[in-house]
Amino acid sequence: MSDFPKAIHLHEEGPREGIQIEKAQLTVDQKVELIDSLAATGLKQIDCVSFVNPKRVPSMADADEVARAIPKRDGVRYTGLWLNQQGLERALELPLDIMGSLRVTASETFSIKNTNKNIEQTFDEQRKWLETYRAHDIELEWGYIMTAFGCTYEGHVPISRVMDMAARIVELAKEYSQPLKGIYLADTVGFAMPRDIEERVGALRERYPDLRVGLHLHDTRGTGMPNVYAALRMGVDQFDSSTAGLGGCPFADHKGAAGNVCTEDIVFMCEEMGISTGVDLDALIETARMAEAMFGHTLPGKVMHAGSLSRFRS
Repeated sequence: MSDFPKAIHLHEEGPREGIQIEKAQLTVDQKVELIDSLAATGLKQIDCVSFVNPKRVPSMADADEVARAIPKRDGVRYTGLWLNQQGLERALELPLDIMGSLRVTASETFSIKNTNKNIEQTFDEQRKWLETYRAHDIELEWGYIMTAFGCTYEGHVPISRVMDMAARIVELAKEYSQPLKGIYLADTVGFAMPRDIEERVGALRERYPDLRVGLHLHDTRGTGMPNVYAALRMGVDQFDSSTAGLGGCPFADHKGAAGNVCTEDIVFMCEEMGISTGVDLDALIETARMAEAMFGHTLPGKVMHAGSLSRFRS
């Protein structure tokens, strides 16, 4: 039985995760222009920068400068990503919206490749984050489980391991008396199929019916949009996405690493299905084309090249 949501929330990842794998290095002004153009489309949350080692991710070497230069629009959250305590402390010094989150990985090998910490060390790190959130009156919102559908290093990740990660996140939040809004399942390397979405979202819903479920999906093997549709059928209303399909994970150990599911492709499908996104599709298409011009090569978004159907509607 389908239970489509009436509306969805999109967390735009293009300026952050989208940029990190591109060879072309945008200037600070170009990055700010892209972020502001996205904010003008009606998107309510934009991930702008990563606080990571610039030797590993050179495109984020100017993260602090970008964060300070962004012109703010009312009603838009401008967020950043950190993977360690040092990154969180950097973020707190900047004019960004700090989204309290916990981030763990279901694959031990990927965890080490991505953050230089194994799973147990990662949970120790999360305690530092929670203490910092408490000290700064930051509300905990989401727990993220990366490689929740599979890993290029370890292969299949069983549901039991994902559920164990979810249980530990929930218990950790309780330990610090921090209510958790929901859990994101991240298909970091694009392994998920629609059946996997149904099984893993269903398992989370059954055990934690009061928690929302969000999805961070990559389109590495062309299953991104089918996975979005499968999730929509289950009522999932929270998705990470990337304008023009930008991006990919630089630590995924394969050259075909693709970006998050394309923002304008999700907006187009949902609006045509009667699911509200609150986003101006035509403005978003223009932003995607602008990003393509900035990077100087064809980007994988579909709707940006075909156009919306608005001019064909009577």
